[in-house]
Amino acid sequence: MEVRLSREMRLIDVTMIGVGAMIGAGIFVLTGIAAGVAGPALLVVFLLNGIVALLTAMAYAELGSAIHGAGGGYLWIKRALPDPSGFVAGWMDWFAHAVACSLYALGFGAYLREVLAVSGVPDYYLGGVEKWLGVIACIIFSYINFRGASETGRAGNVVTVGKVAIIGVFILAGLWTMAQRTGWQGSFTPFMTSGWTGVFAAMGLTFIAFEGYEIIAQTSEEVDNPRRNVPRAVFLSLLIVVPIYLLVAFVAIGAVVPPDGMNVTEYLAQEKEVALVAAAEQFVAGGALVILVGGLLSTLSALNATIYSSSRVAFAMARDASLPRALADVHETRATPHVSIAISTLLIIGMAVMLPIEDVAASTGVLFLLIFAGVNVALIRLRKTHPELPRGFRVPLVPLVPLAAIAMMLFMSVIVFINYPLAAATTVGWVAVGSIVYYRFSRHREAALTAREAWMERIERKEYRVLVAISSPRTVETLMEAGLAVAKQHNGDLVAVTVAEVPEGDTLVAPQRLLDELEPVLDRAVRYAEANGIAAAPVIKIGRRISHGIVQTVREEQCNFLVIGQPHTQSFFERVVSSIVERVLQDVPCQVGVVYGTIVPSSVSRIVVPVTTGANSELAAELAPALAERFGARIRPITVIERGLPRDKVDNFVAQARQTLQVAGCREELEVLRRRQIGRGLVGAIQPGDLVLVGAPSSGPVVPLVGDTIPALMAKGGRVPVMVVRDVEEKRARRFERVFFLRSESSHANTRA
Repeated sequence: MEVRLSREMRLIDVTMIGVGAMIGAGIFVLTGIAAGVAGPALLVVFLLNGIVALLTAMAYAELGSAIHGAGGGYLWIKRALPDPSGFVAGWMDWFAHAVACSLYALGFGAYLREVLAVSGVPDYYLGGVEKWLGVIACIIFSYINFRGASETGRAGNVVTVGKVAIIGVFILAGLWTMAQRTGWQGSFTPFMTSGWTGVFAAMGLTFIAFEGYEIIAQTSEEVDNPRRNVPRAVFLSLLIVVPIYLLVAFVAIGAVVPPDGMNVTEYLAQEKEVALVAAAEQFVAGGALVILVGGLLSTLSALNATIYSSSRVAFAMARDASLPRALADVHETRATPHVSIAISTLLIIGMAVMLPIEDVAASTGVLFLLIFAGVNVALIRLRKTHPELPRGFRVPLVPLVPLAAIAMMLFMSVIVFINYPLAAATTVGWVAVGSIVYYRFSRHREAALTAREAWMERIERKEYRVLVAISSPRTVETLMEAGLAVAKQHNGDLVAVTVAEVPEGDTLVAPQRLLDELEPVLDRAVRYAEANGIAAAPVIKIGRRISHGIVQTVREEQCNFLVIGQPHTQSFFERVVSSIVERVLQDVPCQVGVVYGTIVPSSVSRIVVPVTTGANSELAAELAPALAERFGARIRPITVIERGLPRDKVDNFVAQARQTLQVAGCREELEVLRRRQIGRGLVGAIQPGDLVLVGAPSSGPVVPLVGDTIPALMAKGGRVPVMVVRDVEEKRARRFERVFFLRSESSHANTRA
């Protein structure tokens, strides 16, 4: 089931989120640091960064207006470029926003520390307190984000308007001071104290201050009329912010008088993230306090915006099965991705505590540069592959404009790597960790999600096919009976497959003797199906592993349901290395029915359905009428409850079981049994003539390491046949597979039911 976010944000809300993200680091936190790197050429730095940002902002305006979903650039790269480009982009985007948020948290802590110092708090109470103040701010704004998009937007709007007003006062006071003082022009000479090298280094350091438009794209799934409002918000936010940056840099350098023996940019660099506080203290009464308040508001609004965007990237990746699905959970009442907000907050806090502020800024900058380069590549690609997309804005001169943006992004990335080695190491390390996560976890989950979507599309097209995996002449009728019941319910057809396992080193060209043995078994299955009015096709699969052959046939034949047999007992070693059924369940992209025992149609008089909760139990209840019709049997839904449970828990469990039946469309009355032990109680409730149809457990293996499952206990000794069904699900980790891995499964083939 797809999870979507509600559209609550207006043009003003989304524009303020972009402005709030940009007016934070660039002005209050990084102005002094960047001035020390570039000198008075800080003006050039901000101007060039504005131009570079505009080139990529056009790409975001076009794609954000055409493809609406939480995740922004990650979604576009994933859609346009081959794997693992999408995962890497999302992985970097998530980290980039988290690290950017860490920067704002550190800036907030530094400004609040200054407020406390001005208020008279002794210095010995303030040592190292800025990091923990930032942590507290992260937690508070994470809660605001949890409250919902509308609350997030309103909180951000108030803060953003307040800090823009304060910056306006700062600029006007600075311009007035410059007008009253002669010789301020000398502060700008020499202009390029560090040459173009310093300009480029400062551009990489401060580029984070221009990435707020990227956050606008993250909100597109929650924006009202995104085709119109997303492009407008992108350009409005840059139109507001870039002139403000230039004016702040101009008055900070021109209006400040440095101490003797220092030039103005050296003085600003010395003050680092509180440089504007020192500047305002010189040319406006109470200016330090005003700027401290502005800095607090600025960093808080940026903190709010980046917590929002970081959690949305994690949410989008989890929804695409690239990250654990828990991160895609949406809160029932708040309709916000609360788990992704919590995990992103932990990542933000960790980076804020561990890294110096300069390296935090540089790490974020280079990650965004690489992501923006990827977005421009995606723009070029999507223009060719999806020209039909309803774009609210179109970038002019494609591919020239995006190619120019790509060249600039890559050039600036190299400059950052050269000047900030710790930031480079952090970036490379995060990408390396992402590569491990992708190849060991996400790649398989994404493939499983794709297979599930294809399976659902086949259902919608009413193309239904059941695959029956036959391993022995003894099981033909039993497995075909189960397959026929499912196929008739969906007006589908059948494929009967048997897999011949060839040892390693032998050729896969099957000898005629082997084909002579297998063909009669499949012919018997086909005739059995046709005699019951269902078309069937035979397939002989030759391979190294039986499980792989079955899974591959499911994919090739585009099957919706698989019927497979399971022996009653297995050795401990066979269980450790996983049975054929376990391996098939790990990889098969369809619903599965695992049959224990022997089904004799004439002896089946009742379909017993043990009911719990979840998709697997619902599937069992949905299939019960098909089996009942097939065998002329009646349905008996039961649930077994352990004795001694409190009344409220019993009532809740029974209500959930009845809800399962209702969702599945099963109208039979639920029978509630109270027993000392659930497993034994269920086994004791089964009588001769029953066929048990039960949903697989939601977690854990079908075949445990020790002991027997309840289905195996019921089928042992030929008491009753049992069919365990499992709905389509995400890929689970194989049990001990990294330690014990057998290429051969021939021992299982001899014991298959």
